Amino acid sequence: MTNTINGKTILSTPFTVEDIQALHAGDVIYVSGDIVTGRDDVHIRVVKEGMELPAEISGKVLMHAGPIISGSAETGYEIVSIGPTPSMRMEKLEHDFIEKTGVRLIIGKGGMGERTAAACRKFGAVHCVLPAGNAVVGAACVEEITGVEWLDLGMAEALWKIRVNRLGPLIVTIDSSGRNIFAEKKREIARRKEEQIDAISKKLETILK
Repeated sequence: MTNTINGKTILSTPFTVEDIQALHAGDVIYVSGDIVTGRDDVHIRVVKEGMELPAEISGKVLMHAGPIISGSAETGYEIVSIGPTPSMRMEKLEHDFIEKTGVRLIIGKGGMGERTAAACRKFGAVHCVLPAGNAVVGAACVEEITGVEWLDLGMAEALWKIRVNRLGPLIVTIDSSGRNIFAEKKREIARRKEEQIDAISKKLETILK
């Protein structure tokens, strides 16, 4: 479900296909509802080891993050900090992870590559970034830790089940058409670099004549 409140686009889990298709690269959104965290080891277990993800995330959110958590199963868990992990670390496995789990929205830091863009295009998903430096802001958006799985992987690598309220701002970097802002900017930078090198080379040729 999508709502606009005070000019902010807020998506609540679970998302419909229409919710995701309405998002475009460059949009700024906020997310409410159920999310899970999962980094390298979670992806390895699901994709390489064939384990079932112990959480239903079809139509929901995966956050590449290694949160800092206080408390215990006996006393209850509380979030201290939740900042995004560089998403490119999961690039090799993300396509298959999206296919196997049905996740619709991925949150991380930095861009992802063509395999993830192809998966977003094929399966109707998006990738977003939570700007760096917002780990405490992210924690403030957490309403409750509803559970944890695979704690044997350690605090950072475990799969934490979290309920959030207006987590963001999130910038859509890959949309469901496969448009990839980071890839576009890299190509633009490369083009402009070559233009500048060419211009400098011509000036040097003139000077050295």
